[in-house]
Amino acid sequence: MLAEILKAAERINGIAHKTPVFTSRLLNENCGAEIFIKAENLQRAGAFKFRGAYNTISQLDDRSKDLGIITHSSGNHAQAVALSGMLLDLRTVIVMPNNAPQVKVNATRDYGAEVVFCEPTQESRISTVNELIDEYGYTLVHPYDNDQIIAGAGTAAKELSDEIADLDIIATPVGGGGLLSGSAIYCKESGVVDTVVGVEPQGADDAFRSLQSSIRVESQVPKTIADGLRTTLSERTYNYISTYVDRIALVSDAEILQAMQFVMERLKLVIEPSGAAPIAWVMNDETIQGKRIGLIISGGNLDLGPLFDHYRPLDTA
Repeated sequence: MLAEILKAAERINGIAHKTPVFTSRLLNENCGAEIFIKAENLQRAGAFKFRGAYNTISQLDDRSKDLGIITHSSGNHAQAVALSGMLLDLRTVIVMPNNAPQVKVNATRDYGAEVVFCEPTQESRISTVNELIDEYGYTLVHPYDNDQIIAGAGTAAKELSDEIADLDIIATPVGGGGLLSGSAIYCKESGVVDTVVGVEPQGADDAFRSLQSSIRVESQVPKTIADGLRTTLSERTYNYISTYVDRIALVSDAEILQAMQFVMERLKLVIEPSGAAPIAWVMNDETIQGKRIGLIISGGNLDLGPLFDHYRPLDTA
């Protein structure tokens, strides 16, 4: 897979953004470590997902491109596939749970994709997608259960380790496991980083439980504000993570909110709860002291509507 990540890096070069790495003196002091934050919230479509989506879709054969593409996603992968479809001039259909953040639904439509809603369960997502594939012949671009999606995601870790030498740890959020899988494969197969950590919410801890029991947890009822981390590992991502990842760390929703507030106030970056998970981890784990740690913020597609509604003057006319 290392070769596929290197090919993906070439394929998306000049199309995906090479996102910046930020540091915070205060964060370093509070953690007793050197923290380097790769801001994939500044990636095209607002998340790392664009890397894997474009890498995968650009390689489809002509017949698949003619028939169109489909995926299921609560938001960031939806936008990434929609943008990739727009850039490659493909018909694009996105199946989204009916509780997906409105900001992500709107952005997906703005990229020209058709949105089809389903119930907020993995079973409903899959059955809705399969029905549409049977009817129209679309090609599925799975959010994470696809080696080319994983290879594209791994390019974020490659860029981070290329820019910041001698990292002891790279940590990413873990939902379906695509970003963590790609990052871990790159770090371990290239030998550039010794330790890889996945971070997930306590209320959606299937990866943690899977690695603890050595049996993949196939379903859960997630309870977390981190909507992008509510999915479960696939067999593919479970196998990669159990092979290459050293540890899954858990954070609470309160810790995620604390991390979001810190990043917005100190680094002036808009990040979503899913992306804040690794920062929440370093802010609350004393075992990282003295380490050089790279964190990948997975996305920044935060629904700011409620904030602006709060400050919008009442119409007194």
